[in-house]
Amino acid sequence: MKQATLHQLKVFEVVARHGSFTRAAEELFLTQPTVSIQVKQLTKAVGSPLFEQVGKRLYLTDAGRELMVTCREIFDRLAQFEMTLAEMKGLKQGRLRLSVITTTKYFVPRLLGPFCQRYPGIDIALQVTNHERILSRMSENLDDLYILSQIPDHLDVCCHPFLENPLVVLAPVNHPLAQQKNIPLSRLAGEPFIMREAGSGTRSSVQQLFERHEVSVKVRLELGSNEAIKQAIAGGLGISVLSRHTLGLDGVSSELTILDVEGFPISRHWYIAYPAGKQLSVVARTFFDYLLEEAKRIAGETPASSN
Repeated sequence: MKQATLHQLKVFEVVARHGSFTRAAEELFLTQPTVSIQVKQLTKAVGSPLFEQVGKRLYLTDAGRELMVTCREIFDRLAQFEMTLAEMKGLKQGRLRLSVITTTKYFVPRLLGPFCQRYPGIDIALQVTNHERILSRMSENLDDLYILSQIPDHLDVCCHPFLENPLVVLAPVNHPLAQQKNIPLSRLAGEPFIMREAGSGTRSSVQQLFERHEVSVKVRLELGSNEAIKQAIAGGLGISVLSRHTLGLDGVSSELTILDVEGFPISRHWYIAYPAGKQLSVVARTFFDYLLEEAKRIAGETPASSN
């Protein structure tokens, strides 16, 4: 291992994460032969195969898995050192690795923009994905902080609520129920429903409510995008339950309306989370504190859920 370089370890980590030389080359802005050479040289330095190929997919060997753990520890320590050094100099700089649930795209950019202006020395690596992938990334400790809508019940994590995330029933503005009040939940059983994909936190919350009240809805479509669902609703394909934030922080839409259905809105929160026992970096702690501060401001600007 004496001949191994940090560059080789970085290349190895990206290849291992993607399971592909091609995708690693794209992320690193290197040619595929260059990536292959770096991994080959590292393998020679280690003295043991790091990958095995099955079909077109690369898999880590036992030695490769051990090296992957070591790489992450090395990179985390180096990043921590850089940020600590910056803190000693009175600067806030470094890299924030943030992984967020898909629906947060309606408000996270409004939080990140001012943050980056306040701390121009901090770079953001943002992953936007679904609930299941968030949990996977969290279990592998791939990021500094996570924003999600459900507290994981099988992971030991620290979760802090910071912003309300009410789930509401959305329908076209010209829907027959649009002007009605206190609509019985059972009335939704006769409506064509549009659901988020399996693994979505929103879908899980909706299903739990329907099961508790023994309401069975007719699912016409399953879509993996909030925007696709909104377009489907506007097109008259059915109704759905989404976070009110999908209408924007001001809760306004010219094509959709919020139905006044009993049991809604479903009260939920956005959480900022990280694995229990994890020592937050200077940059992560700075963003954590900033997020709590800004969430209070947004909550004060956001109107209550209503038609």
